[in-house]
Amino acid sequence: MIVELPDTTTSKVSKKIVAMREQGGVVTLGRVLTLVVSTKPDFVEEAIAAANEASREHPCRIIVLAEGSPEEPTRLDAEIRVGGDAGASEVIVLSGQGELAGESESMVSALLLPDAPIVAWWPHGIPDNPSLTPLGRIAHRRITDAGNEADPRQALLSLSDSYTAGDTDLSWTRLTSWRGQLAAVLDQAGMPPVTGTVVEGAPDSASTYLMAAWLEHALQVPAEIIADPEVTGLRRVRLLHADGSVELHRPGDTMAFLHQPGQPRQRIALPRRSLRDCLAEELRRLDPDEVFGEVLTEGLAKCLSREGATP
Repeated sequence: MIVELPDTTTSKVSKKIVAMREQGGVVTLGRVLTLVVSTKPDFVEEAIAAANEASREHPCRIIVLAEGSPEEPTRLDAEIRVGGDAGASEVIVLSGQGELAGESESMVSALLLPDAPIVAWWPHGIPDNPSLTPLGRIAHRRITDAGNEADPRQALLSLSDSYTAGDTDLSWTRLTSWRGQLAAVLDQAGMPPVTGTVVEGAPDSASTYLMAAWLEHALQVPAEIIADPEVTGLRRVRLLHADGSVELHRPGDTMAFLHQPGQPRQRIALPRRSLRDCLAEELRRLDPDEVFGEVLTEGLAKCLSREGATP
């Protein structure tokens, strides 16, 4: 069910939610957090779809702030979605114009679930300093996506400069399966010491840069980045050692191949992760991701400043 409230106030929206709860049985019981999404109008439905799917694992209240125009007369339009239109959550879409066009804590404060954690998510358009924005100041976790920026490499460096515990980025979340596979290889008995790594991916892949930074930071060996404009995303990782190299290569979107000296090639399921899966993973934890923080603030700058990206 979708209820539209044109030219309204957050107080009226809150009262309408209460009325819908009393009349139609819409409840907030079991909601574990409030997810506040700040995005551009063209990406509202994409963000809602991903959040709705993630809410099936993490029931929550979703508040979407659709960026408006400060040049228009001041007004607030709202939309409430419940039931089949909201997954296991309830969705409130706020579209402000004029003085209400930007992010504002006052826009969402009356709609936050009481005594529940707050997660802020910027699917498109990373703030200069997420933790200092009106939403970032009240959020326990702050989620960005450097992969959607015009210059993902620079976006990561900016995130590194402004990093605050509680920040995370979906470009890092997309690497979970890759990191798990590589960690399993490194834990094998008899694995020679790694002397260097090579990471290959698209020049606009933020995950490629984070993978190189993680390997260099974790293994304390140089990581070379090979930017290939003919591929998309992260394509190949090589771990160099005295006996040759270990290579994890994903030529397509679903399957990868693991090559190790003296062993037959292994076929591994390594599909590209959906936005829903990445968001759901980040909503599972509300504590700071310390490994991401170290990779972003220590590994990334060192890796990029020393090597750069090899065309």
